Amino acid sequence: MNFLTVASAALIDGDGRLLIQERPPGKPFAGLWEFPGGKVEAGETPEVALIRELKEELGIDVEAACLAPATFASDLQPGGTRHMVLLLYVCRKWRGTPQSLEGGSLRWVRVKDLYGLEMPGPDRPLIGLLDALL
Repeated sequence: MNFLTVASAALIDGDGRLLIQERPPGKPFAGLWEFPGGKVEAGETPEVALIRELKEELGIDVEAACLAPATFASDLQPGGTRHMVLLLYVCRKWRGTPQSLEGGSLRWVRVKDLYGLEMPGPDRPLIGLLDALL
């Protein structure tokens, strides 16, 4: 079995809202909403990968000390050849204003609003934990 590790962030603003992003056209799951983040590359820790991805996708700077491990989800990918482990970190502090640098929209939402959005399979189980935390 081939494993794919993805690190993602629940960025929470001062009003208790979460930032989600829309998957851009041309990528798998295009048009669905997800937590920002991306693949952990060879030689990277999940925290290093997440800091890199947040800079590339949103243009924000995050310190490793501001990433609190929260939970994870595990999901067999379509086609059954790859298994994704999605790690979720909570982050309340960053530098810069998040902006969509890779296409797709950004949206600040309350946790309860996540239940009504179309999200990729691995992201959905994370909603309940966030609901309990926030």
